[in-house]
Amino acid sequence: MERGFLGRIAGLALAVTMPLAALAGGDKPLYTVEDGNKVDAATYNGFKVWRAAACDRCHGPNQEGLVGPSLIDSLKVLTRDDFSKVLTEGRMAKGMPAWNTNKKVMENLDDLYAYLKGRSDGAITSAKVKLMK
Repeated sequence: MERGFLGRIAGLALAVTMPLAALAGGDKPLYTVEDGNKVDAATYNGFKVWRAAACDRCHGPNQEGLVGPSLIDSLKVLTRDDFSKVLTEGRMAKGMPAWNTNKKVMENLDDLYAYLKGRSDGAITSAKVKLMK
């Protein structure tokens, strides 16, 4: 019996990168992912910022939404600039606080965006990630 495509690639370590050039005109990849849950250092830092800021209280532990919207869906339409504006200014009418006074969030917006964009793109398949070796 012939194995399907997924069966043929099972066991292979696959790496996925999203070129930042497509988003910001740079050469550095936005994120790099292996096996769906192993990520580069910057993306891992974004995951740690996500956890430290307790974003899961509103957006859910898998970014699929609770009282706040699904970030899996939102990051499919929000640009990097929109993302930054929402985090900096908030959306108080919708219950989203401004994070502009949180130094950790503000200094790591790019990393947080990379982590959430990787989740939204489907490259990061698990909300909890590990650092690539």
